[in-house]
Amino acid sequence: MAYQFDFIPVLQNADLLLRGALFTLELTAIGTLLGVSVGIVGAIVRAWKIQPFSALFGVYVELIRNTPFLVQLFFIFFGLPSLGLQISEWQAAVLAMVINLGAYSTEIIRAGVQAIPRGQLEASAALAMTRLETFRYVVLVPALGKVWPALSSQIIIVMLGSAVCSQIATEELSFAANFIQSRNFRAFETYIITTLIYLFMALMIRQLLGWIGRRYIARNS
Repeated sequence: MAYQFDFIPVLQNADLLLRGALFTLELTAIGTLLGVSVGIVGAIVRAWKIQPFSALFGVYVELIRNTPFLVQLFFIFFGLPSLGLQISEWQAAVLAMVINLGAYSTEIIRAGVQAIPRGQLEASAALAMTRLETFRYVVLVPALGKVWPALSSQIIIVMLGSAVCSQIATEELSFAANFIQSRNFRAFETYIITTLIYLFMALMIRQLLGWIGRRYIARNS
């Protein structure tokens, strides 16, 4: 018998999908701000070989980049409470995203920092620029300009990877989709719409990051 599509039961729960999508965007925004901040610190420490922090960041990067995000999430949510640190689903999801993006962005930004010609650093010293001015204008902004497309792609990957946070009952988009299909048994229709929402969010974030890159990064690099 031919399958009969019926999107009405899914659309009747559009408010749940919208709430889940907004929650996903919130997780992504916080995870991006904090994760990229960790990546900037890690990139500078590793590129300039500031010990002992360079070695510590090296271990951190290799550990995170070579283990699944789901395992990292479970370790934070189920492992930390056994050490006496109680955290909520939302806190665990944010922490996992920050730690994951921080490791990947460390290596991405480090590549940009190492691509800065040493002559530019010597020129900034000759111009009597302070360390902060040198870091901001000669190192950080040009480095971000070189790696912004790769960093933007990694942010989107982390956003899409946030779907596994539903495994700890974080009420993001995939959690909402799972809840809806468990009630109406229209899994095919539910996940078609969910896929389109994820696609829309990914494209929207890519456009936003592209605008930020053109407006604030490329212009000043």
